[in-house]
Amino acid sequence: MRVLVVEDEEQMADAIARGLRLHAMAVDVAYDGQEALERASYVDYDVVVLDRDLPEVHGDEVCASLNGSTRVLMLTAAGQVRDRVQGLGLGADDYLAKPFVFAELVARVRTLGRRIVRDVPVLVERRGIVLDPARRTVMRGPREVVLNRKEFDLLRVLMEASGSLVSSADLRRRVWDEFAVESGVLRVTMTSLRRKLGAPAVIENEPGKGYRL
Repeated sequence: MRVLVVEDEEQMADAIARGLRLHAMAVDVAYDGQEALERASYVDYDVVVLDRDLPEVHGDEVCASLNGSTRVLMLTAAGQVRDRVQGLGLGADDYLAKPFVFAELVARVRTLGRRIVRDVPVLVERRGIVLDPARRTVMRGPREVVLNRKEFDLLRVLMEASGSLVSSADLRRRVWDEFAVESGVLRVTMTSLRRKLGAPAVIENEPGKGYRL
């Protein structure tokens, strides 16, 4: 299950993420509403754990913008009945008031995840490369490109970004699930991926910023 935690209190956000990862969930973190919308634009999250009172873009607007594309658990200090009714009316699937018991948060996230009805993954195509998420195969023209797991995941993130720049930090979070990995691990994997894809090169690097395909 892939989860996005959106919380402007960084210590709380990081603590929630660490706890969910201990329950075998892949977790990304956003500290404001704008970052949350950007991440959700190119990642298909199963569940978004969303604080309401966010900087940049309010949590209510984030929830409305997701428009049913993912399950939303609102996690906020506003716990009155009218607050819960309003949050659910914006499209949230569940509502948990702070302070909360972490075991209950895990149970609610898992429940929302079980409600997901998945479509058959569609082929991802860009710049002459065809990626099949279901079979985990990659074709460049008539040639099959044999990739290991991390190379495949790295290519998929870049292709799903549809030409947008993806930062090195974001690639490490999403491909290695935010475990502590050195930037050199990304560079080595990227070098191998580029070599296997062959010429002409399709992955561009903006030094100090990130990569795009």
